[in-house]
Amino acid sequence: MFRGSMPALVTPFKDGTVDLDTLKKLVEWHIDQGSHGLVPVGTTGESPTLSHEEHDLVVKTVVEQVGGRIPVIAGAGSNNTIESVRLVQAAKDAGADAALVVTPYYNKPTQRGLMVHFEECAKIGLPIVIYNIPGRSVIDMTPATMGALAKLPEIVAVKDATGDLCRVPRTRITCGHDFIQLSGEDATALGFNAHGGKGCISVTANVAPKLCSEFQEATLRGDFATALDYQDRLMPLHDAIFTEPGVAGAKYAMSLLDLCSAEVRSPLTELEDSTKELIKKAMVHAGLL
Repeated sequence: MFRGSMPALVTPFKDGTVDLDTLKKLVEWHIDQGSHGLVPVGTTGESPTLSHEEHDLVVKTVVEQVGGRIPVIAGAGSNNTIESVRLVQAAKDAGADAALVVTPYYNKPTQRGLMVHFEECAKIGLPIVIYNIPGRSVIDMTPATMGALAKLPEIVAVKDATGDLCRVPRTRITCGHDFIQLSGEDATALGFNAHGGKGCISVTANVAPKLCSEFQEATLRGDFATALDYQDRLMPLHDAIFTEPGVAGAKYAMSLLDLCSAEVRSPLTELEDSTKELIKKAMVHAGLL
């Protein structure tokens, strides 16, 4: 169902408002560049700073522009179960193919609490991708908990941003080989797929979608020598983009390609000049500039 390179799509802004015209152009560009799916209004889409109305509008706009050509996994995460259920319902109503639901951040639920949260979201009837990112949410969903949730037909995949490659085989044991594992970390995506992963929800793919798509295709056909060549080209860019918050780095790089403005919403800020130089050098190294 979900595989390959799936950009964690930025939300372009113009003078403080969501730039829908540019968003539509980005969708077309990603499809033309070979992206295998799109993931709007996740953290890279600056969902924490979007209003509810903006969040729903971005999902609806992306789904309509895609028109069924590639899958759309809509961000639907919250640390409030009621709000997350509402977002999953809105994603379903908009025609998204799945919802990306993060483990509830800040309030640190138990594993039992995680079960309840995702069970409620699953009741909407839309396929759900669990987003496990303990570095941001503080709580880590264990493979055992994920295995229990995977028994629900709606829980179909995980975006794993733990950075722990041992998680992939452990999750295969608890969730089964058909459970889709997607990396949430560009730098380790090669090893992730070698362990049994099927793709990456990628920040760097906002900037280099063709390279990321071809890299993923190489790993999925088992051509890791070719994939390593791509990794060597992309690794400096992975590092540079995350020198400061990833979306700020990605948007700056995209602005150099005239794709969108570098504008981000507070509390994110414009990049330091030193970070801009790192990104420029990495883009030259990757052959993008």
